Amino acid sequence: MNWTDREDIAEALMEAHPGVDPLTVRFTDLRDWVIALGEFEDDPHASNEAKLEAIQMAWYECWQDEQ
Repeated sequence: MNWTDREDIAEALMEAHPGVDPLTVRFTDLRDWVIALGEFEDDPHASNEAKLEAIQMAWYECWQDEQ
């Protein structure tokens, strides 16, 4: 996965952090959690606010579907 694979990252974050409301996660923590995913292979320094926000919103949509 890389930074633009927001749906795949969202699903992986759902599995890694069940029950966490994505909107409560700070971008600094979100970045660390994405980098820690076993399938993540992109440059850790290539993240930015727009990419993290897109990941957070994709994760939020998945999370809402589970509620």
